[in-house]
Amino acid sequence: MWRALRGRGRRCLHHAAIQVTNEPILEFKPGSPERAALQKALAELKGRTESIPCVVGGEEVWTSAVRYQLSPFNHAHKVAKFCYADKDLINKAINAAVAARKEWDLKPIQDRAQIFLKAADMLSGPRRAEVLAKTMVGQGKTVIQAEIDAAAELIDFFRFNAKYALELQGSQPLSVEASTNSMVYRGLEGFVAAVSPFNFTAIGGNLAGTPALMGNVVLWKPSDTALLSSYAVYKILLEAGLPPNVIQFVPADGPVFGDAVTSSEHFCGLNFTGSVPTFKRLWKQASENLDRYRSFPRLAGECGGKNFHLVHSSADVSSVVNGTLRSAFEYGGQKCSACSRLYAPRSLWPQIKEKLLEETKKIKVGDPVQDFGTFFSAVIDDKSFARIKKWLEHAKTSPNLSILAGGGCDDSVGYFVEPCIVESQDPTDPIMKEEIFGPILTVYVYPEERYQEVLELIDTTTPYGLTGAVFAQERSIIEEARSRLRNAAGNFYINDKSTGAVVAQQPFGGSRISGTNDKPGGPHYILRWTSPQAIKETHVPLSDWRYAYMQ
Repeated sequence: MWRALRGRGRRCLHHAAIQVTNEPILEFKPGSPERAALQKALAELKGRTESIPCVVGGEEVWTSAVRYQLSPFNHAHKVAKFCYADKDLINKAINAAVAARKEWDLKPIQDRAQIFLKAADMLSGPRRAEVLAKTMVGQGKTVIQAEIDAAAELIDFFRFNAKYALELQGSQPLSVEASTNSMVYRGLEGFVAAVSPFNFTAIGGNLAGTPALMGNVVLWKPSDTALLSSYAVYKILLEAGLPPNVIQFVPADGPVFGDAVTSSEHFCGLNFTGSVPTFKRLWKQASENLDRYRSFPRLAGECGGKNFHLVHSSADVSSVVNGTLRSAFEYGGQKCSACSRLYAPRSLWPQIKEKLLEETKKIKVGDPVQDFGTFFSAVIDDKSFARIKKWLEHAKTSPNLSILAGGGCDDSVGYFVEPCIVESQDPTDPIMKEEIFGPILTVYVYPEERYQEVLELIDTTTPYGLTGAVFAQERSIIEEARSRLRNAAGNFYINDKSTGAVVAQQPFGGSRISGTNDKPGGPHYILRWTSPQAIKETHVPLSDWRYAYMQ
């Protein structure tokens, strides 16, 4: 009998199944215990710089390449001091990981699952406030954005992936009277490199955690601008029982890390979220090094999008406006799924425009720690600020574009950008094509008689295919949009915003240059990190090599 898995009273282990539900999202109302705990955790981080080492072979290591993570909304505050792993240290991490692989891969899946379920319980209870506070201070998230990311989504990833892993083990081939057939779900042979972004604490935990859950050893390179929260998640996994050599924690310069991992004969997988150029570079390096690998590496990547809201003349205006404001501006538009292009029919545009501008004026941008009324805070760093500023300058100078709201930015204290709404006369202007990753929404107003052309336009304007939404009340219009935009979005929303995918409800990912669409948050994702072995055991001896037809 498998041992019972404890925690929160929501699970019971019976054969290969456990029951889990999505983690409730707390509200942090004034006077609530979760608000008090969060404010205490935030106060403890005020003015503090945490030292974060590389962790290789179970040991904390410092190199001379020291860097600092700055708070986006107060860049005078160094929230973390860390160091880059050099090539030699990365190679040492590879060797330590590979040495630990066999023992970890042979550990029963129920034991591995228990570690991640325990980590989820720690995140849900005693460590929630800490991880939320570090996500807020280090990545500039508001209370609710931190809660849905660093708490709810990460907890869901750990719990549901454990459930899916146990269920996968229960998925066995047919056996017959003469022989028994079974499937063993092995980890990949070698190590997996996990490269995580700044914008979701949960993504870092998932990119490193899922391969580890499935019996792999991992080198985790977290984003420089999410070190504080990533290290907190890493320490929670260790405290939950993850053996020290299963995941090596190696912040590093991107190209140095990429060169080192892809040149190792033991490289067997890449779990990546980040930019298209970086993913392409790593893919090319893996291709160039194919001859030295022991196996063909698994490459999984999520690379962003240029996501759309399509509004039909039958749409509910209030739903369009509120959904678009949330999708375009929550977390300053720094979500892979954020709406950055809105297609509005001319007949509804006056109503939509009036309400959009009216509500945008109410959005408060500022310090999410000092003022819980803040809707979004600063963008992540100076590079992001400079890139977004160029787009604002483009909007101000292009004859095709007019700024309806916002357009200002200021990096004197933090990297602040106002929510900006731009109207474009040209549906193929670069601002309608290229990912911005900031709080800029571009609107194209179309005449109703050109609705069919707009469907084609949405599908072909950008090379991305991540998320999109249609707002319409007519069923035939919805069905047509689903059909015509079938390949334009990996996550498609009907009368809802293009952001907010929930683990186990809307597995997330897109194709085209948005990525490999492996759908983390769903049961299929864990299969990417296994190398199944089919085993046949015959119970009846073979008495003759000849067949009956030969008689």
